[in-house]
Amino acid sequence: MAYYNYIKAFHLIFVITWFAGLFYIPRLFVYQIEAFYKPSPEKEILGKQLKLMAKRLWFIITWPSAILAILFAAWLLILQPVWLKEPWMHAKLAFVGLLVIYHLKTHQYFKQLQQDIVKKSSNYMRIWNEGATFILFAIVFLVILRSAINWIWGVLGILLLGVLIMLGFKIYKKIRDKNPES
Repeated sequence: MAYYNYIKAFHLIFVITWFAGLFYIPRLFVYQIEAFYKPSPEKEILGKQLKLMAKRLWFIITWPSAILAILFAAWLLILQPVWLKEPWMHAKLAFVGLLVIYHLKTHQYFKQLQQDIVKKSSNYMRIWNEGATFILFAIVFLVILRSAINWIWGVLGILLLGVLIMLGFKIYKKIRDKNPES
């Protein structure tokens, strides 16, 4: 199994690029939604450019990375099936399942915005943007810490992170409401 570490490296590379796409696409959604409410011709110019950027990010980086990360992960599990008996791996796979659901829901938002269907606010998308962050924290803590006690501390850390992000979001919203150009 000399090639095991190469497979693991490719898995990690594609996980990183998948998350990069998932971190950036909701920011593009924020800008698309805000551009949608601007006057012409700014609305059309920004809308067209942001749609193109989102399309390229989504189909050239994010989707291929998701597929390759999952394929390399499956390959790793085939090589090390003993991991499937580990409780931390069950939890990790549950979070990966949540990540796939998050990805598919994000795809739904992508398709709507590509058709100029705006159902969510830019503030909603700012909050949605944090979903991948929570999942990333959970997965990293599970993989690195593995033991039950450490995993519990990791989950508490994730919850604390969530509270801090929401507080930061509220503070940012207050600042933004006072100065709309920021």
